[in-house]
Amino acid sequence: MSRRGFLRTLAQAGGASAVLASFPPAIQRALALPANQRTRSLQDVEHIVVLTQENRSFDHYFGTLEGVRGFADPFPVPVMDRQNLFNRKTVFVQRTVGGAPVPGRPDWPQSRAIAPFRLNTVQDFPVMRVAGTPHAWLDAQLAWDHGRMNDWCTVKQNHSLGYYAEADVPFQFALARAFTICDHYHCATQTGTNTNRLFLFTGHNDPLGAAGGPSTDNSHDDFNPDPNTDYRWTTYPERLEAAGISWQVYQNMADNFTDNSLAGFRSFRNAWYQRPGYSPSLRSRGVSTRDLDLLKADVLANRLPQVSWVVATAEGSEHPGPSSPASGADYIARVLDALTANPDSWSRTVFIINFDENDGFFDHMPPPAVPSYTTYSPDPAQARFAGASTVDTTGEYHHILNGADARTLHRPYGLGPRVPMYVVSPWTKGGWVNSQVFDHSSIVRFVEARFGVREPLISPWRRAVSGNLLSCFDFANPNDSAVALPDTAARRALALSLGGTRVPPIPTTLSAPVQAAGVRPARALPYELQVQAAVAGSLVDLTFENAGEAGAVFHVYDRLALDQIPRRYTVEAGKQLTGRWTTGAAYDLWVLGPNGFHRHVAGDVRRAADAALPEVVVRADRRAGELVVDFVNNGGQPCSFQLVANKYTTHRIPDVRVLARSRSTLRLSLAQTANWYDFSARVNGMPGWLRRFAGHLENGLPSISDPAMQGAAQLDQYRIV
Repeated sequence: MSRRGFLRTLAQAGGASAVLASFPPAIQRALALPANQRTRSLQDVEHIVVLTQENRSFDHYFGTLEGVRGFADPFPVPVMDRQNLFNRKTVFVQRTVGGAPVPGRPDWPQSRAIAPFRLNTVQDFPVMRVAGTPHAWLDAQLAWDHGRMNDWCTVKQNHSLGYYAEADVPFQFALARAFTICDHYHCATQTGTNTNRLFLFTGHNDPLGAAGGPSTDNSHDDFNPDPNTDYRWTTYPERLEAAGISWQVYQNMADNFTDNSLAGFRSFRNAWYQRPGYSPSLRSRGVSTRDLDLLKADVLANRLPQVSWVVATAEGSEHPGPSSPASGADYIARVLDALTANPDSWSRTVFIINFDENDGFFDHMPPPAVPSYTTYSPDPAQARFAGASTVDTTGEYHHILNGADARTLHRPYGLGPRVPMYVVSPWTKGGWVNSQVFDHSSIVRFVEARFGVREPLISPWRRAVSGNLLSCFDFANPNDSAVALPDTAARRALALSLGGTRVPPIPTTLSAPVQAAGVRPARALPYELQVQAAVAGSLVDLTFENAGEAGAVFHVYDRLALDQIPRRYTVEAGKQLTGRWTTGAAYDLWVLGPNGFHRHVAGDVRRAADAALPEVVVRADRRAGELVVDFVNNGGQPCSFQLVANKYTTHRIPDVRVLARSRSTLRLSLAQTANWYDFSARVNGMPGWLRRFAGHLENGLPSISDPAMQGAAQLDQYRIV
């Protein structure tokens, strides 16, 4: 609905004035003001403002939101049930801390199973200020566990599985419905605040230790006067300064929660202490007080810089403890009020709101990462990995301890868990979801794309895997819809009246969280991925193909060996990789990629017919909007394939009979399912043989979110029938 149509509908209902008057003025302006369309391109953006909040995961806020990859994700990763190895569980089932050890396994605590549970502020408002959880380098690595992710509570505490619903965080939900939310946005690294914010300000954490790093902790978040503790690499604000691009950090130096990571750098410490030769510009722009009142004054006077970072107060930061979702919502509303005070300025502004890290709060999606070492060696010929990469992975491993725990040596830095990310601007209205993989370096790359100042320290792997945010925008035809956002002041005041934080009780029974039904408009994505299987004797090969425009990480879980490190394959655009598994019996491989991409390859090489004879090859015809499926029979006898649609359509597909040593091709139209698909192929007379393929066929056009993402979370893995 257009803005004019929206207002007309309200007027016809006799409630236009009353309803609009109930909105905060900033929200009225943000939704009503049109975009600058001078060139209908990225060049229409003249101001980029970044507000990075604190310590919330995506599922913690938005697991129940309709149309995002939340609790109803159809393909949650499989995990090993440590107390019953014959059970098949998903990542949504975790074990509580405490209890006696399992007999014979003292390292496995005997505890009960829990799933994510609601922090219900309607019934118990004090959980609005839920206590924080561990969120440092070591515990983050242990919780992720190379992607196994089945020990979350042991290191993050039981209440790390708590989440909020819409009634608890109404402003956050309304903001997501009004503008654009990114549901594949990850923090940059598996650790806490300062290191993640280094990626926002510099694109990396000095992984090779060339200039005071690598950073894995908050040790450099203040103005240490000892020059031996300085970070010495060049920050992105300094690069903007050298290129003549205006910039500013808006903050209160007396109350910025030590969230300005520039405080760790020699150039800014020199400016802070006004040492000989310091830069007055770095001092005034980077480490001086310029709070929201001056942000608003700059907006009104048309002095808003081209690039700005906003650092919240402790109470406004959304961090558990000093802040809360209610206080964070109110702070965001005040920043938005300042940015929309000048309609002309807002028409040229992109306001990015993200979170530096997840605290310890649970998120179910495995973060894309470089392959983990299974055997480390400084000699590349001797090193062994769980997976592979077509792109250089230099700078993505923790090879220099620099005071960190030795258990983390040689582990991947990131990406870390998903965190909330909103893109608020005149070009991102309408409740869109964007499911491209992003991380904190993506924001630097967005500034690169607009103002041409390259950050050379972003690793090749991140440039391949994490996008530059451009897919979030429609500059040619910006959406002009209007959505109501609730007031924030009353809930903030109520949250501030609470005496302190609250550790909530955990459920006494295992109950699945539920995601709301509904779809949302989805931006076009740059992915075109396939996985082809080939079985010969005891060898199972998977070939990971990327015919798209962006790199992608394929996660592979061996469901018959979930104690092993999952393999990860990074494949650049236009390339492919092959991974091999050796088995003398059954195989059961579970593959995940971005935006619901899934392949399941299972069978048993002990059956002669399974070992080398049938196969299914899937291709995409983007122009026709069809999947092209080849049913291959390499054997000496005819065979019959069954193809079943698991969801999205009820159309029955006749069995496909294939003669000996031949193939048959079937074209599957996706026109009636918005290009979403989920099919299982089986062969008559071969129990246990399965080729399942699911995902979304991208064609360069907007679409809708996955219609299957609704209802209760899957707690048990499905079994092969």
